[in-house]
Amino acid sequence: MSYWPHVIAALVGAGLTVQVGMNATVRLAIGSPVLAAIVNFVIGLAALAVVAVASGARWTPGSAAAVPAWAWLGGLLGAAYVAATMVVGPRLGAAALLALTLTGQMVAGLLVDHYGVIGFPQSPLTPARLIGAALLVAGVLLIMRR
Repeated sequence: MSYWPHVIAALVGAGLTVQVGMNATVRLAIGSPVLAAIVNFVIGLAALAVVAVASGARWTPGSAAAVPAWAWLGGLLGAAYVAATMVVGPRLGAAALLALTLTGQMVAGLLVDHYGVIGFPQSPLTPARLIGAALLVAGVLLIMRR
């Protein structure tokens, strides 16, 4: 079994914590979470364009038409995440912010898996998965105690 997907997921998760601090710093300097989010996405778009060109990625004609309309809204969720974390991150602190966002992700993940929607395979909600989510919520409560 290859553990690279697990390592990459953990590194990307750690990067989200660092990203929140970086984005909050940009927001404070610029004075607007919306403008700071635009800066974030412009820089991210430029980086992805370089990677796409370097990797030889090509847009297949007609492929955009095959994407379901609801799937295009993923960019809105990303923008909402970036803008919201810039505002609430400095108020909550890094650990509480990431614990709460992870809790939201876990609850959504359990529901999405249970019903097998939006491109994920169906994986029923089991007592063990519910216990795991409850332990995560308990961990969030402990992290948020001051």
